[in-house]
Amino acid sequence: MSTTRRAAVVAIVVCALAFTIAVPLRTYLSQRTEVREQQAQQAQLQQEVAQLQGRKAELSDPAQIEAEARRRLRYVKPGETPYIVQLPEDKAPDAAPPPGQQQAAGSSWYENLWNQVSGG
Repeated sequence: MSTTRRAAVVAIVVCALAFTIAVPLRTYLSQRTEVREQQAQQAQLQQEVAQLQGRKAELSDPAQIEAEARRRLRYVKPGETPYIVQLPEDKAPDAAPPPGQQQAAGSSWYENLWNQVSGG
């Protein structure tokens, strides 16, 4: 065989090997990335499970359950007088006027529209 034919055969063999190796290599690399992501997610979930187990252990104490009921549900014991301090940010916002009602008395709908568009 001539050197040109040998070079062509070698090139074909190298290309065939490259194509044969390329697909499994790509699959391996993508699966390796996916495994890392799954391991990170597993570590996060294990941490969450540990936190929830700690919370479960806290709530096994009757005093803790009573404190949670008092705080969340505002339970009081018989004979106690409950007091609720309402801070300014706890108040409900003032009721907005209905959508069809004019915002300012004496101004027309187009003035209100212009004020909304111009930001004034």
